[in-house]
Amino acid sequence: MNIKFLKTSEKNFKNSLEGFLNFDSSNNEKIVEITNNILVEIKKRGDEALLEFTKKFDGLVFSDASDLEITQNDINAAFERVSSEQKEALMEAAKRIFTYHEKQKMESWSYNDDEGSRFGQKITPLDRVGLYVPGGKAAYPSSVLMNAIPAKVAGVKELVMVVPTPKGERNDLVLAAAKIVGVDRIFSIGGAQAIGALAYGTKTIPKVDKIVGPGNAYVAEAKRKVFGTVGIDMIAGPSEILIISDKHSHPDWIAMDLFSQAEHDELAQSILICDDESFFNRVKESIENLVETMPRKEIIKTSLENRGIFILVDNLDEAADVSNQIAPEHLELAVDNPNELLEKIKHAGAIFIGRNTCEAVGDYCAGPNHVLPTSGTARFSSPLGVYDFQKKSSLIELSEHSASRLGRVASILAKGEGLFAHGLSAEYRIKK
Repeated sequence: MNIKFLKTSEKNFKNSLEGFLNFDSSNNEKIVEITNNILVEIKKRGDEALLEFTKKFDGLVFSDASDLEITQNDINAAFERVSSEQKEALMEAAKRIFTYHEKQKMESWSYNDDEGSRFGQKITPLDRVGLYVPGGKAAYPSSVLMNAIPAKVAGVKELVMVVPTPKGERNDLVLAAAKIVGVDRIFSIGGAQAIGALAYGTKTIPKVDKIVGPGNAYVAEAKRKVFGTVGIDMIAGPSEILIISDKHSHPDWIAMDLFSQAEHDELAQSILICDDESFFNRVKESIENLVETMPRKEIIKTSLENRGIFILVDNLDEAADVSNQIAPEHLELAVDNPNELLEKIKHAGAIFIGRNTCEAVGDYCAGPNHVLPTSGTARFSSPLGVYDFQKKSSLIELSEHSASRLGRVASILAKGEGLFAHGLSAEYRIKK
């Protein structure tokens, strides 16, 4: 298998790396046009348009929009059909994710200054959140857990889930996960039309304050378009992993960790950084041996050959520098002294410390969220968390003395900006 090989010692290394990292996230004109048309129709015709698109794209005919809602009886039945082993795994994962996210809750605070005035911050949860979950054959119960739990911990009053059910195909694991975490309502709709319904509201689908969750190109474009009407989590690019390894790691472990991202799709990116050139040969040998055993081997091969990169560095300090340049979604530190290396890492969505810590466990049940910034956005953004479902209000309460003294300051600054009503408003509180 031909995987790109770079050396930091090469003069054009940075330019070459940037070229390989670049991913064009812009949608083609057809996707943009179709998505826009869907959103316009949903906004204009509500349930009527929603039923038409559900028939067109999912092959489902409903006589009334109220039939789009999956009943509690159906959810309970799905839960019962799930095996005991799967129930236990879902509940163990949910427990761990709840525990982790409880630590993220922000609390209101305030302080009083020496003039008797009070300042602070009031923390409140969002009222209603929409959760998009891929459906049909694509079963992602982990997406339900990772998106719903921080919202619930934040105190969101109502969580509305939408999941496409093409030709009536429902996934029991997805519905079971929704039951375990306490999703309030579930509708069998998907695509850009589901995003539009959540953003604008229809007679049947309640309008939400924020939409979270992964989807296809149409869903991503719809989220991009409705941002501002509602909040969104992020526009995610292809999944990616960067592994910093020394020569002492087991090559099979490293190869399989690279596979864990490559199998997502052909655009996923897997990167290995090491300070020992011979180790790349050992990993490549493992890749060649193991890839043929993978059910999604063709996707893995395409991903690794088109977007995979091996990077040889002089030392692990340099590896940290390169990692910070890339700002990966997932970063594994498979080295002898991972915590020492950790101190040098500045930009990463999630950091997996030590050889025993594989990214896959983080995806499902370790506890931290698996919704992470991609395509270098870890330089300025963070994993999905409780804080994404809470908002802050500033608190200002002035004493009579502060109102008078600060009123003079405000008046001077306001008039300096030419905003005389501002200045006079402040002056009214000045004690003569």
